[in-house]
Order: sequence, then C-alpha cells, then structure tokens
Amino acid sequence: MANRRVVVTGLGLTTPLGTGVEKSWRSLLEGKSGIGNITQFDASDFPVRIAGEVPDFNPEQYIEFKEIKKMDRFIHLALAASDMAVEDSGLVINEDNAERVGVVIGSGIGGLPAIEHYHNVLLEKGPRRISPFFIPMLIINLASGHVSMRYGAKGPNSAVATACATGTHAIGDAFKLIQRGAADTVIAGGTEAVITPLAVAGFASMKALSTRNDEPEKASRPFDSKRDGFIMGEGSGIVVLDLLENALERNAGIYAEVIGYGMTGDAYHMTTPSPGGEGQARCITAAINDAGIDPSDVSYINAHGTSTKFNDEYETAAIKKVFADHAYRIPISSTKSMTGHLLGAAGGVEAVISILSIVNDIVPPTINYENRDPACDLDYVPNEARELPVNCVLSNSFGFGGTNACLLFRKYSGD
Repeated sequence: MANRRVVVTGLGLTTPLGTGVEKSWRSLLEGKSGIGNITQFDASDFPVRIAGEVPDFNPEQYIEFKEIKKMDRFIHLALAASDMAVEDSGLVINEDNAERVGVVIGSGIGGLPAIEHYHNVLLEKGPRRISPFFIPMLIINLASGHVSMRYGAKGPNSAVATACATGTHAIGDAFKLIQRGAADTVIAGGTEAVITPLAVAGFASMKALSTRNDEPEKASRPFDSKRDGFIMGEGSGIVVLDLLENALERNAGIYAEVIGYGMTGDAYHMTTPSPGGEGQARCITAAINDAGIDPSDVSYINAHGTSTKFNDEYETAAIKKVFADHAYRIPISSTKSMTGHLLGAAGGVEAVISILSIVNDIVPPTINYENRDPACDLDYVPNEARELPVNCVLSNSFGFGGTNACLLFRKYSGD
C-alpha cells in the first residue's frame, strides 16, 4: 500500500489572527500578533493576563443555536474549521463513499471550560443541576464525533491527545490510515480552547508562561534571548487529506502532498525536552526516512518554537544534529510568535501554514526577534516574511511527556 499517495485538498483555520484561512494567512505575512489581554474571564489577579483568543468567532455561523450549548468551545472551533476545509476540498460524502471517509481530530485538554463551569454548579446548586450534555461536552473524541455526524463520515473515527503534539499526530495518523488502505479521505487536525482560570493558573504556576503583561504583542518571542515563556492560544486547524486518485477523480484542487511522518518519545521528563533535543532529532529523522528524501531537500521548517528557554534551544540543537551544515541554510520560523501556542491545536494550525508556504512560495516570519541567543544561531526569518522557492516543508510539534511529531509536506507536481 506504500504507493498510495496522499494529498491535501482542503484547509480550515480558526486562530487568534482571525476566523478563516485567508485572514490568518494575511496577518501572518504582515507580521501581526494575535496576542492581547484575556477577555474570557477576569484575570486581573493572575500573574499572567495575556493570551491569544480567537477575536471574531461566532459559533452561530457554523452551528444551530440549540446545539451550541451541547458542546464546549473546542468543539465549536473544530466544527467551524472542518466546515471550511470540507467546503474548500469540494468533498461530498454519500452512501457510495461514507465508509471510506474518516475523521481524526485531537485536543490536548478538551472541555476544561465545561468542567470548571459545572463544578461550580455542582457546589452551588447540587448534582441535579448538572446538564445531561456535560460529559459529551468535555470528552476529547467528541470533536471527531460531531464532525463525523455532521457529514456522515462512517470510516475510521479517532481522537489524539498528545499535548502540544496532538494536531501533528492527528494529521500523521490520518496520512497513515490512507496510505495503508484503511480510508481514502480523512478530515484531520487539532482543536483547543482552554483559556480558563484553572488552565492559566496551572501553566503559570509551572513558570511556563510569559509574564510580559504590559506588552502582549511582544510577549511571544521564540528563539530570542529575552524570551520568558509561551503564550496560551486557542483555535483549530483542520485539513482534508485525500488519496491522490480520488482527488484527481473529483477534480479537487491539490495544495500539497503529505510525504513523511515521524513520531518518537523522549523517555526523559514530564515537561522538559531531552537534552540536546535528542528525541526531537530522532523524530525529524524518522519523518525524513519515511518520506525517502535527503535532509537537504527540506526548504523550510515551521518550528515548534514555543518561546521557552529549553524548547527553543533544544529544537535548534536537534535541527543542527539532523541537517548538519544545511541547518544554517534552511529558513526556520515559529508562527507561535504571532498566534501564541495553541496547545493541541498547534500542529493542525501549523500544518495549514506549512502548506500555504508551499502554495505561495513565501514563509512567514518569527516576529519579536530582537536579541540573538548564542544557543539559537540559525536563520529564524526575523520579523519579515520572505519570498523563496518552497518545495518541501518540515512541521515540528513536541509535547509534554516527551511526545514528538513531525510532518513533511511537498509541492505537488503531478509526477
């Protein structure tokens, strides 16, 4: 089944830069930040008061009003991005193909807003006031479940929960489902919406978040020597993956080809990557080997680039270990400098960005790059987008627990 080629035919985004692929992409190229003061709750007493909230999202544009309250926000965002991706792909699911269309959408944390809300209800009003929809609101697989129900997709249905690597693992798993013949089309990606008191307090207590509250737009600064932590974001990134023959048969537009997927574990620490990016390097190598390409074929890397000390330092080391001298010639950027870190949605959003880089032969910048870190000495495309031929992109995602995922996308040539 290895000759079953997989292509991307649909894209959908909801990000702190806006709802819709075009709005987010345009803002990325302009170097705009989507980080601002938290509005979803009163964060005035919190050490961290900034995040990347989706600014213009209205679930009523995508979901019937009476259904909205049966789902938590991470499901709303996934349904919206899936709507965009499915419409973009021209995919029509009917009796003939329903069992060959799958859904793999993950989330790092799931319905934490619902948990917080109904815990308060339980304490204040008692168990009889808990909604019967509470459990379906919060469990991670209900993003995939609702998308499959909306479109009648009866093929493989799964959910990934691998922290910040979730979206990349979901797309990689979907790629492999098609490659091995278990499905012909898969709607895949990640979603997250946990800008809540408990989540912000929890990440802040770990000292993982930036406390640059007075300059939210400058707070996310991957690879910069004065970085002081990541910024939480929310959103969803979804792609439609198709067997090449199917895409050609229905005359779908093809954005790019998926050619490689790697996944490894650090087996080292709950939150810190293994020293020198050892596990990350193995993951990048696994994706390259899966694709059957040479490391020198990679023309751009969308980095995990969280804006934390060890992630940025060790990811840089991993890239140098795999690519040797070529590492210094590869443009690398962290679009988290503009979106913040969307946790389980990050890999889905960054896959879409990687694909758009291929389509448009332009790479987004790493904004807020002002101070060179001797341990981070590669080309991070500082502050301005760059036009150049983009044939092959590596997208990296690394999560707590030492879970690593890498994807490779290539320009579709028709060969």
